[in-house]
Amino acid sequence: METLPLALIFWYGILHAFGPDHLTAIADFSIGKSKRQTLFITLAFAIGHGISLFLFAKLLEHLNIGENILEWGDIISSSVIVAIGIFLLFMAATDRIRVGWHEHEGKRHIHIWYGKEHSHENESRAVSALTIGALMGIGGVRGMLVTLSAIAHHEVNLMMVASFTLGVMLVFLVFGYVVGLVNENLLTTQRNVRLAFATAGIVSLIVGGSMFA
Repeated sequence: METLPLALIFWYGILHAFGPDHLTAIADFSIGKSKRQTLFITLAFAIGHGISLFLFAKLLEHLNIGENILEWGDIISSSVIVAIGIFLLFMAATDRIRVGWHEHEGKRHIHIWYGKEHSHENESRAVSALTIGALMGIGGVRGMLVTLSAIAHHEVNLMMVASFTLGVMLVFLVFGYVVGLVNENLLTTQRNVRLAFATAGIVSLIVGGSMFA
């Protein structure tokens, strides 16, 4: 494939990543995480998004799925955002968030966890982000595939999806880095963390609810 269509698809991925539902989901998953964890989460989210798009592209090549069925993708995507918002508000309201300082390898830093026991669940967080990214990719998949095909005048292939995913990943990583800076500099007390959870939960309900309209 020529370079220009791939560059256009890369740019389309950048524009697509600025969707409020995507940024809201990343912010929700990244609250209280270190910059390294946040970047890892955003990377997993982008990869999940790309995998979902590619699989649906291959599926729609062989199956004629009606618009009424594809609309369920938007409902699933919206429901995911609303569910995350409810969860964050629940965590903030029930005072299940814990904040403490720890020292690892001579460096003192803050840890945020939920419930009574403190654990590091980096792998499960990455899997969750990958899964949510894939579910979010279901929403509006027909529109994305039509756009990609129109840009390249060709059926959607792996190179196109990879270019799109790289564009999405670039925005997600930059946004994740900003969220990581906020986490390290502002979320240093239990009060601030609870406020962040509540704010993110309310924003998620607004964004997810608006997607149902």
